[in-house]
Amino acid sequence: MYERILIPTDGSDVAELAVEHALDIAAQYDAEVHALYVVDTNAVAYSLGAEQVDRIRSGNFQGMTELREDAEAATDYVREQADARGLSVIEHISGGQPHEMIADYAEDHDVDLIVIGSHGRSGVRRALLGSVTERTLRSTTVPVLVVDARADDRE
Repeated sequence: MYERILIPTDGSDVAELAVEHALDIAAQYDAEVHALYVVDTNAVAYSLGAEQVDRIRSGNFQGMTELREDAEAATDYVREQADARGLSVIEHISGGQPHEMIADYAEDHDVDLIVIGSHGRSGVRRALLGSVTERTLRSTTVPVLVVDARADDRE
């Protein structure tokens, strides 16, 4: 049923909870796992110049050590957790609008399931613009499992 599972991550606690759910499913179905970190170019556009934002969109993070380190830490977490379960992970970092990049990645890689946290690091932006999760739900026809941070509180 599930051959390829996509885990969009921003490294937040909620994203890490989604990783646990996704990897449990991947282990059950022996699915290929994809970890995706998207640098939100709208969020960084105010602090970076247009040239740097264009470089991020093209996948070039040269000279942007902090962004690259955050991205690698988030996808490395997925890989480390997957390694502990004997699963392999394809890690990918990109730049753009997160919901669009998630939907495009899922389509381009024939993903069968997207597992995403209910919210991440966006704080006030989430309240003003709507969450990446909500926009992802509207942007893709791939099934999406939304892991709510409150689910961890009930256990």
